[in-house]
This record gives sequence, C-alpha cells and structure tokens, in this order.
Amino acid sequence: MRTAIKLALVLVIGLSLNACSKFKSYNGPEVTRVVVMKTDRKMYLLHGNEILKTFDVELGFAPQGHKEIEGDGRTPEGSYFIDRHNPNSNYHLSIGISYPNANDIAKAKKMGKSPGGNIFIHGGPNLVRDKNKDDWTAGCISVTNKEVEKIYAMVRDGTQIDILP
Repeated sequence: MRTAIKLALVLVIGLSLNACSKFKSYNGPEVTRVVVMKTDRKMYLLHGNEILKTFDVELGFAPQGHKEIEGDGRTPEGSYFIDRHNPNSNYHLSIGISYPNANDIAKAKKMGKSPGGNIFIHGGPNLVRDKNKDDWTAGCISVTNKEVEKIYAMVRDGTQIDILP
C-alpha cells in the first residue's frame, strides 16, 4: 500500500513539474516560415501557405524603418533565419535571428558604426518599468512568456523569418 501511495505521489509531482516547465513539446506540422508584420504588430508561424499560429508582438522602442546601427531602437526588416535557441534568456526564453547579414554590416560600416546584433524573439519584460509599455525592446520582437514557450517548441533553427514594414 505504501509503495502504491509513493508511486502515485511521484507521478503527480512529476506531472505537476512538467506542466509548469517552460519547455513545451510540439508534434504538429513543421513551421517552414515566420513572418512579422511590423505595422500590424503581428507574427505568423506558417507551414507552407497555411497559418499555424498568430501572435501580437512588441518591437523596438523606435520601430519604424530598418535597423541600421546599434542602439537605434529599430527592429530589422528583411529576410533572415532563426539561428539559435537560448534556454537561459533574460526574457524567459529567446530565439535568435541572424541579424546582421552581410548587407547590414556593410551599410553600418559605411557610416562608421556597428550594426548591432543579438536580435531575438523573446518573452515579456522582466523590469517593472517595461511592463505594460508598447514597443519596449532594444530592437527585438517580444511576445508573452506563454507564447514564447509555444514558439520555442515550434520553430527550429534554420527556419526563414521575414520581417516586413
């Protein structure tokens, strides 16, 4: 009897811990492309032409126009790819975007500046000053923590991401 109770407790505790984990699993259709529409503040995860999921997003603190240099507060525009998953993000979880590309680097270099980098799709703000604030990132794309858990599970490294005005 005690063994059965212990086993039941282990199962319940294990299931509870798994339910609270920020690492989710996904076994649906492959996400073949991510599209971000900056003006609409929307992100779409697609399988071919089929929209699998849609998310509202927050952008950099100066969202209009393409990111040109480090510190400009803009979110890049153009075609990139997902290049890494960061389980230890300061923003719950994060997924890296391959900005800057060769063109971004060349344009910034002509201005004598750095193009910046470390652009991610990530969870919500940790700082109280950024909560409930629109377009609060330094150039990243932000969703809620629950949403980034889904995106983190669904989107694989190498997936194309198109960020449109």
